[in-house]
Amino acid sequence: MMSYSFCMLTAAAALLVPCHALSCPGLPELSDIPGLGGLLRLLKPILSPKWPFGRERLPEPPLTTGLQGLPISPDTEFSDVLENFRQRLSRLEGVLTLKGKIAKAGEKIIASNGKKADFSSALESCEKTGGTLATPMNKEENRAILGIVEQYNSYAYLGIKESETSGQFEYMNGMPLNYTNWHQYEPNGKGTEKCVEMYTNGNWNDRKCNLYRLTICEF
Repeated sequence: MMSYSFCMLTAAAALLVPCHALSCPGLPELSDIPGLGGLLRLLKPILSPKWPFGRERLPEPPLTTGLQGLPISPDTEFSDVLENFRQRLSRLEGVLTLKGKIAKAGEKIIASNGKKADFSSALESCEKTGGTLATPMNKEENRAILGIVEQYNSYAYLGIKESETSGQFEYMNGMPLNYTNWHQYEPNGKGTEKCVEMYTNGNWNDRKCNLYRLTICEF
């Protein structure tokens, strides 16, 4: 019985001879290959265990991973999309934690679980879920918060506080208000009412911070 190597050599020779007759490009002339040793050298890539590569493969750069094991693309735009998606998931997780009323205003999601608390406790509960106290910055957002206030029929604290200047109010980050909806003759606490609540008609009133009011968060 013929050996495997002999069969391979025979098959290779059968391929080389007609190809040589047709002058196949890339193959050496048979006359340049002295004897069986030359033929073996020609067949080395075929007989090699690494065939059909014949060479070591170049190492590939390590792939870093991002959100949930997804590869991070060098494309900045794609990375931004992933980051935006991650933030949206985080916001949604916070909203679902409250298991209550939900409204949407622009890019904001407004939610409440119906619980009441003093100002500092309300703020803390919102921050624990990844949000902050609802802070209306335009009419649309004020209406969205009002919708939840009406559903629970309860006044709610807003994410607004009195600044160091008595009678002047600002956002929680210290920036001045760019939208207000004060009730008539409000604010009038003159330094004694440092927090802000929303009435069931959507108007604002400055109020003491130790009262229990509906907790409404934004994400």
